[in-house]
Amino acid sequence: MLKQIPNIITSLNILCGCVAILFATSGDLITASFFVFLGIFFDFFDGLAARLLKAQSEVGLQLDSLADVITSGVAPGIIMYQMLNLSYFGHMQTLTETFSLDGWNVSFKNYLPLIGLLIVIASAYRLAKFNVDTRQTSGFIGLPTPANTLLILSLPLILQFQYSEFAESIILNKWFLIGMTLLSCILLNAEISLFALKFKTWDFKSNAVRYVFLILCVVLLVLLKFLAIPFIILLYILLSFFKHKEH
Repeated sequence: MLKQIPNIITSLNILCGCVAILFATSGDLITASFFVFLGIFFDFFDGLAARLLKAQSEVGLQLDSLADVITSGVAPGIIMYQMLNLSYFGHMQTLTETFSLDGWNVSFKNYLPLIGLLIVIASAYRLAKFNVDTRQTSGFIGLPTPANTLLILSLPLILQFQYSEFAESIILNKWFLIGMTLLSCILLNAEISLFALKFKTWDFKSNAVRYVFLILCVVLLVLLKFLAIPFIILLYILLSFFKHKEH
């Protein structure tokens, strides 16, 4: 039974992702974001539990990737789809409204928000590559799907909890959202080496970059709240670049 604990935690990730999708399709992006955050929390601890219990398995590896496709692939894709709906039409839509015959006859632009679903495809492809790429045992090649998901989630959270007309003019600009979608798809699958936050030891010397990154994350979150998330992702990429250059 103990050996199944990591898979149970992964299953909770799947459940959170599914609930997030239900809220996102109904237009409640804040509640959807909460469940995605919860799913990412479980995603972090299933691997930790597997290592502590020595319960790593091929089934667990595949289940973890399938969970990430849902929570860090489909959910952020639908959230971006709804953000694009908000940008184009001033309101969110259900899929029934998007695919209505009346909508098709009115304008092709009714379907342009579906561009957001490219995130789903890029995330699934990135996770498939991760499972077969032997270079990603101690780090990542390309932005991890949970990090990309946090970047997408920051957009509705900033609008809700740190609203300003300036923020709205940027975030709800359709070209900004399309650009963000394409950028996230590129970052997910780009050949860039990024460090992992897994600590094999706790000494500062071998984990200096990780400690510096975590400290700066806390400072940024305290100062900027949700607005800090895009800066944290940028900081993550820059620190990884300098760390890789040193080696």
